[in-house]
Amino acid sequence: MLTSIWNAVLYQPLLNALAFLVSIIPGGDIGFAIIILTILVKIILFPLSQKSIQSQAAMNILAPELEKIKKSGTSKEEQARLTFELYKTHKTNPFSGCLLVLIQIPIIFALYYVFFKGINFEGDLLYSFIHVPEKVNTMFLGVLDMGGKSLVLAVLAGVSQYLQAYYMPKPVSPTPVANSTPSFGETFGKSMNMQMKYVFPFVVAFISYTISGAIALYWITSNIFTVGQQIYVAREKPRNTLFVKAKINE
Repeated sequence: MLTSIWNAVLYQPLLNALAFLVSIIPGGDIGFAIIILTILVKIILFPLSQKSIQSQAAMNILAPELEKIKKSGTSKEEQARLTFELYKTHKTNPFSGCLLVLIQIPIIFALYYVFFKGINFEGDLLYSFIHVPEKVNTMFLGVLDMGGKSLVLAVLAGVSQYLQAYYMPKPVSPTPVANSTPSFGETFGKSMNMQMKYVFPFVVAFISYTISGAIALYWITSNIFTVGQQIYVAREKPRNTLFVKAKINE
């Protein structure tokens, strides 16, 4: 039953959208169809992903204040009360970003799965009003094979993943305290940031190369779109930071 729901709600609509795009793109270039479909999905998810990035940025801005509460020496109940008041004052929900990401994951995974299964429009998954494209050109720009391995696209996928990690909202470092050791949370956070920035791009490049050029192109397009969102949030961040600091100092 879960498979039927998956196909009907996510996989099948995306597959049909890809078939439609291939049929209307001159020459049936599957590469351009992948780029357009990925951008369309990202645009549909834009409000959710934008709120998720903004929520992460807001939490990073409040991180020093949260650290002060943890190190205040008050009881757990008082820390919880102060933390709740801080979130309420700045209208920030620490769980909203996670919830928004969880909503996006099935859609993004379904789009990934469309390309992972290979470009095949045969079978009974196409709607009656969507015809099998007469021509499917798997050579993007005439040189990059979407159905096979592409070292060039795999490298670009890794680079785009690095850029996405680089432009992620950075946490505001708390004021260092003399003779104090970093907490487990601080150490773990720095370790995760380092892995996302320097290790995960190699993982993405490896996966992209071992599967297909279509997966690599999807990853490149998705990452570049996300980088644009992150840059937009970063430009707003100075104003948001001043606002938060002003509220904290009131």
